[in-house]
Amino acid sequence: MAYTPGILTHWPWEPLGSFKYVLVAPGVIHSIYLFIVKSEERSLFYVLTFPFMLWRMLHNQLWITLSRYRTTNGKNLIVDKSIEFDQVDRESNWDEQILFNWIIFYGFYWGIEAARKAPLWRMDGMVQIMLIHIGPVEFMYYWLHRALHHHFLYSRYHSHHHSSIVTQPITSVIHPFAEHILYYGLFSIPMLTTIITGTQSIVAVYIYITYIDFMNNLGHCNFELIPKWLFTSFPLLKYLFYTPSFHSLHHTRFRTNYSLFMPIYDYIYGTWDESTDTLYETTLEKQEDIPNVVHLTHLTTLQSIYHLRLGFASLASKPLNTKWYLWPLSFGSFLMTLMYGKAFMVEKNTFKNLKAQLWIIPRYLIHHHFQWQQETTNKMIEEAILEAHNKGVKVVSLGLCNQGKELNENGKIYLRRNPTLKVKVVDGSSLTIALVLNSIPHETTQVLFRGNISKVAYSIVSALCYKGIQVATIRKDEYEKLKKFVTKEGINNLIFSTKSLNHAKVWLVGEDLTAMEQSMAQRGTLFIPFSQFPSKKARKDCFYHIVPSMLAPKSFENLHSCENWLPRRVMSACRVAGIVHALEGWNTNECGDAVFDMDKTWEASLRYGFRPFLGVTQ
Repeated sequence: MAYTPGILTHWPWEPLGSFKYVLVAPGVIHSIYLFIVKSEERSLFYVLTFPFMLWRMLHNQLWITLSRYRTTNGKNLIVDKSIEFDQVDRESNWDEQILFNWIIFYGFYWGIEAARKAPLWRMDGMVQIMLIHIGPVEFMYYWLHRALHHHFLYSRYHSHHHSSIVTQPITSVIHPFAEHILYYGLFSIPMLTTIITGTQSIVAVYIYITYIDFMNNLGHCNFELIPKWLFTSFPLLKYLFYTPSFHSLHHTRFRTNYSLFMPIYDYIYGTWDESTDTLYETTLEKQEDIPNVVHLTHLTTLQSIYHLRLGFASLASKPLNTKWYLWPLSFGSFLMTLMYGKAFMVEKNTFKNLKAQLWIIPRYLIHHHFQWQQETTNKMIEEAILEAHNKGVKVVSLGLCNQGKELNENGKIYLRRNPTLKVKVVDGSSLTIALVLNSIPHETTQVLFRGNISKVAYSIVSALCYKGIQVATIRKDEYEKLKKFVTKEGINNLIFSTKSLNHAKVWLVGEDLTAMEQSMAQRGTLFIPFSQFPSKKARKDCFYHIVPSMLAPKSFENLHSCENWLPRRVMSACRVAGIVHALEGWNTNECGDAVFDMDKTWEASLRYGFRPFLGVTQ
């Protein structure tokens, strides 16, 4: 929002929220009606308007994904600063301007018969549009833009756009409603001229609008992609074609580089930033960042691919949730993962002097449960670990099922296959155990255990029994497995009894906890998960902790997407463990059956500012 918002700041249909696209329905119905019923009034314009609107959305989304991938990579990055959740929220309504353009576009052409009956293509009209844009439009935009930087208009309108110092492609269209009215009026001049002169055509208009979208996205993408040889071979292009670094300086210095797409007016009127060429050249020479620590995880549900920060930014900034409108695309993404077999980077963060990255292997949760997919999955994980090793990464932490006992012996298989491996492999079990133990209420004397047996599970049970806290199980198989790991000092505190259902007010549970089992718990029971996967909540009169996780300190930068089902700025225990491992420089692995010093990991995590996140819900 601008510093002191002026009139027409908000979009008129803002109260409609996600239902704003009902405004498109009358036009779509009208175009279908004309095409089917009134063949004599058919118009290509009516038929193509809605598909063109969808194309603009796809075009912008492709730019968003490309930009986020490249800026995560770190190569040719212009402004190496963080993006936070407030910017993601501010820029989540980027589709408003497409909806606005469609409404004006459709209504305007509906009222002008000559425009409505425009042919598909006319070359003279296309030339006319481009000449008018290069001349009057670029000139008028330059002075309009300078006027918007006057303190009166800037504080009321344009400051909203400049709230984003680190730009993304879609930052280009994040303006108050009043500004979009001005811009649309300006960009309409070439199209209106062709209508007046009778040279209009549908394709020419669509090319012009796509050109504006392309150049807007290009200028705000925050990575340099215009090759130097282009300006060396054609020196005059420097004045006629801007680069991302040219416009990036406008967002960092504000009073320079006002031009739209053609820098010539900044040269003429003395507002060209003298550091433009230097920034452009140094940005082209920037190489990929080498991280200190990598968290290697995988996709979960079929829709989780759209939850990544490379996908839909507004979805990634909220905990993972199923969206009905994404189902048609989800199965296609599943097939894509079968063809793509390499881990890819989706996020990079900085914390103190540490560089951290999040990598994902293109495998869903369901792949990890298929016996015939385990070899392929293990190969992907191992290749990612070896890539990190070759890059000089210090620590790789394994997330979710990438550290499964049945899959890879909790990561031990990779050490056995690669005895000279320098990168440390961490599964985060010590911090997970510490988080669970420290989340149990102090007055607790008995807990009920229910879940699949893992090294985290038996370590927690063994520690509780040793402390004198009674651990009860209601399944004989679980009792027999746990009994093997409990020390002699605590074995008497491990019991098998169905009567414990009537006494235990604290349950330690895995993701396999069933609704039937939850129904047997007392009212007010506290369910504490020890698994990385949340169990389904079946009781409204009980309390549920979130999976073992920690709230990241404010100094942990560039964290603007949620980790699966976790809230904003909350990170899984295994991911935090890898970061702490790297910060402390511990020269040991934590995988296989080995568990690192729990107290040491716990104390180090707190010392670096990470805080336990219980996320208690009812």
